[in-house]
Amino acid sequence: MSYFFNQNKNLNPQMGDLLISEPFLPDPNFERTVILLCEHTDDGSFGFILNKTSILKFNEVMEEVKDFNEVLYVGGPVQQDTLHFIHRGGELLEGGTEIINDLVWGGNFEQLMIMIETKQINADDFKFFLGYSGWSTGQLEDELKENSWIIHRGVTSQQIFELDPNKLWKEVLQNMGGKYKMFSNYPVDPRLN
Repeated sequence: MSYFFNQNKNLNPQMGDLLISEPFLPDPNFERTVILLCEHTDDGSFGFILNKTSILKFNEVMEEVKDFNEVLYVGGPVQQDTLHFIHRGGELLEGGTEIINDLVWGGNFEQLMIMIETKQINADDFKFFLGYSGWSTGQLEDELKENSWIIHRGVTSQQIFELDPNKLWKEVLQNMGGKYKMFSNYPVDPRLN
């Protein structure tokens, strides 16, 4: 049962949107998550969870890089043996896809590894993900009709990189104001209310 009555009825998801899980979404993979939507086409959608850290560090997964111990995020439940990244400053790496102004998904991974080894990047401008969140054709639209997700438009790279991931879900809802501010204070377990 959803507590968000028809809030998404006129919104179509698009690249660069944030998908915010409704407070009582029953899927533990997406409990209180904020997902950056990196692609949305007729063939499906995918994105990365911005606020779910893993227990692994970059140099534990990419052992050839010794001094780069940045935290890895759980991008989603799909293919968690793959490594993905987003970053600020689109001119930094070749390739990649601009998601919003000053936010790029992917790029030349070999170039990135060289830049990490030679300390040419600012780690604060990157987020790394194990796996991703994916939806098949029409699946995300169905979940939006069921009000499993709240769409937030107008996100900035500053919000993605500078807000505390542990508080991101709550802060984004509070910044949206109105009823969303109220939703941000819902307890994880409604029986505790």
